[in-house]
Amino acid sequence: MTRHPGRSLPLALALLALPALAQPAATAAASPQAAAREQIGNRTTEYVPAIPAELAERLNRYQNTRGAGFAGWTQEGCLLISTRFAETTQAHQVCQPMGMREQLTFYPEPINSLGTAPAKSGRNGFVFGKDVGGNEFWQLHWFDLGTRETTLLTDGKARNQGPLFSHDGKQLAWSSTARNGKDTDVWVMDLATRKARTVVTEGGQWGAMDFSPDGKTLLVSQYVSVNESHPGKVDLASGKLTLFPIEGGKAASGGFRYAGDGRGVFYITDENLDGKPQEFRTLRYHNPATGEFKVVSADIPWDVDQLDVSDDGRHVAYVSNEDGIDRLHVFAWPSFQPVKLPDLPIGIVGGMGFSPDGGKLALSLNTATSPSDVYVIDLAAATLTRWTRSEVGGLDASGFVAPVLVRYPTFDQADGKPRTIPAFYYKPAKAAKNGRHPVLINIHGGPEGQSLPAFNASIQYLVNEMGIAVLVPNVRGSTGYGKTYVQLDNGFKREDSVKDIGALLDWIDRQPELDAKRVGVYGGSYGGYMVLASLMHYSDRIRAGIDVVGISHFGTFLKNTESYRRDLRRAEYGDERDPAMAEHFEKISPLNHANRITSPLFIAQGRNDPRVPYTEAEQIVKAVRGNGQPVWYLEFSDEGHGFQKKSNSDYFSAASMLFWQRHLLE
Repeated sequence: MTRHPGRSLPLALALLALPALAQPAATAAASPQAAAREQIGNRTTEYVPAIPAELAERLNRYQNTRGAGFAGWTQEGCLLISTRFAETTQAHQVCQPMGMREQLTFYPEPINSLGTAPAKSGRNGFVFGKDVGGNEFWQLHWFDLGTRETTLLTDGKARNQGPLFSHDGKQLAWSSTARNGKDTDVWVMDLATRKARTVVTEGGQWGAMDFSPDGKTLLVSQYVSVNESHPGKVDLASGKLTLFPIEGGKAASGGFRYAGDGRGVFYITDENLDGKPQEFRTLRYHNPATGEFKVVSADIPWDVDQLDVSDDGRHVAYVSNEDGIDRLHVFAWPSFQPVKLPDLPIGIVGGMGFSPDGGKLALSLNTATSPSDVYVIDLAAATLTRWTRSEVGGLDASGFVAPVLVRYPTFDQADGKPRTIPAFYYKPAKAAKNGRHPVLINIHGGPEGQSLPAFNASIQYLVNEMGIAVLVPNVRGSTGYGKTYVQLDNGFKREDSVKDIGALLDWIDRQPELDAKRVGVYGGSYGGYMVLASLMHYSDRIRAGIDVVGISHFGTFLKNTESYRRDLRRAEYGDERDPAMAEHFEKISPLNHANRITSPLFIAQGRNDPRVPYTEAEQIVKAVRGNGQPVWYLEFSDEGHGFQKKSNSDYFSAASMLFWQRHLLE
């Protein structure tokens, strides 16, 4: 699992496409290029061989794992969850521990942004978002659990996200590009009349955080970059926006929630304290009326990532991210006394939410050896009850491999000592045939993201079935390791993160159980750029690479990405309108140095990708083929930034395993 503001690349899993995997290639035309290209339905491939039936069969069970994510409590005390039974992730409800999952939505496209209406609202249902073909222009819908009818709430054209109910369920806030297609404004709808209006039109990327208990005020925040956001509140009657002061002028803040009295506010921030810069985001409480202020997580030297407040205001839950492992904390309010919790599996906490009466906390839990499932904590009894048990394709879960956390030295120093880079290391249990395991380096996207030790069926297949060791580094620029670390790759320092991969290659060479002559690299989105850049610099040390929806030239990427994203990406990568930065992009972009990429390459892309347009893939494929090698290319016409439909994901994972088999094992 990769945690970052953007959407991760999900691994859809199912048997539906497997018969097609072993189909013979379509009849070839006379020319070599025509012979290399094949189109079957929504899938276009170039130079990708037919998938052997044996490989498809071996992958089958791994592709049939699934997970379940918590999305809310219904008025009847059931849990709304997201999971996939067929081709895409849909909404289900479960009404008792380990009970039947009743599927509620049945769309060919996956749904997201699930959220139930507050119990006291009298509205029995939930809101969800859905796009078309992965284009990320999500439309919000209301699903009525009483009538089972669905109603479109948004305009059907703009990009809508982040739905948020008021505490009484009478209003719905969300973010939308409907006004001008570029800026993301905050809208509020009166659900009784279905009339919507803008309440924040300041320009930039704004989101709704929380309604006050009386529904008269809305907490909002503008996201500028991973290092900068500007919170405030809107008086919904007058439309007046008041920004909160930030000590030091700049900070990363989020998770704003009203306390039970509606006067105090809980929030997560790395804002300065008493004039001193802060490395990590802490949970804080402030009541402007009384002046009361408290750093709730002051004793935790790591980021706080998640926050939730019970509807009755009596309990607050938050999650700290401690070296890639999530720790759940709950305290009573206003006493701030910790609540005793049952032991939880060591892993990752997904969505969480208090029951309507505030006495229980539901959450998703994921570990390296088990997919996400939903659990409920009884706060009074300090007990943990499992509500779902997701399938693992009939595999023996005891054979799954958990990673160990390693740190390897890189090229520069931190605080006068060699800087180290954290990485999760999945080591095959079986001894390598020749004494050394081939290695796959898996690089996350973002770059403002963090790879976490979560369940990944593809990694388990690589480790258990192919004997390939997997290293998942969090190179500089990753979140979770402090403000300084996340800024180490910004702008003109972009290639310093690539040097971290070079240092990892050095580390691999020093490990007696790893084969430094058989190393592959894999990455999606920004991780795709990292694959291309690593091959550009280290083709003599890397056997092969797979780039999924990756950036090949920062200048063309910024020109062609959707307009609502452009300024966000400029804040991280640099502004291409600056001549010095434009020159730097020309210097570091893999497209301009394709002649140096001499290792076998596989590029996969969604045609509808709004983030990294398909043109980034097409241009690097053409350029690298100039080296005389037939780059494998895969494109899905019904996908965007990653592959969410099961049959598409199954085909891609099978083609990927065939690629590694040929270039790391044979």
